[in-house]
Amino acid sequence: MTIVTHLTLTFNYLGAFLPIDSVFSTQGIMVMLLAAYGLAMWMFLTSAPKVYTIMVSDMEVARQFYEGLLQLNVADVPLHYYYNYEQTLGTAGVDPFYMTATPTATATSNYGAGDGLWYQLKKNTQLHIIGGASYGSKNQQRHVCFDNECLEDILLRVESRRLKYKVRRRKPLNFLVKDIDERIIEMVEVKN
Repeated sequence: MTIVTHLTLTFNYLGAFLPIDSVFSTQGIMVMLLAAYGLAMWMFLTSAPKVYTIMVSDMEVARQFYEGLLQLNVADVPLHYYYNYEQTLGTAGVDPFYMTATPTATATSNYGAGDGLWYQLKKNTQLHIIGGASYGSKNQQRHVCFDNECLEDILLRVESRRLKYKVRRRKPLNFLVKDIDERIIEMVEVKN
């Protein structure tokens, strides 16, 4: 049996189950393109980093805290934020006690992708810092977060840097940290 005969029999056998003409038809090509697009989108979205958002009362104090004291690396804005695939912030159910009544110059409430500060918290986890939190009691800085895991990671970072801190409550997590200028920063987990 020659190779040509063998290939002819193989194509005839495959043609019975998978008609080659229909694969290369316009409809077949469109199905293949849609499948490739779906696979590409799935790969894009599953490779996107996890993003935690923290609202702060003063962006400059937050920059000094996260870059200076916690020594977090500045990160690029993830692509899925550019293309609006980010999760919504979900502030509708937040206690107004944690939000400013009127945004000020130091506590803005812009939630766009390019706004705020971006840091690399872990390998595939980023921290997005935005303005919008109210000042705490005694006009102290307040950082508000909706994710317990995020604040746990920050608390571990605070402990590893040997900063002065005090855990006030474990559920929901609430702790105080002193920065270089002896300002007290309150880290608050908010439950929806």
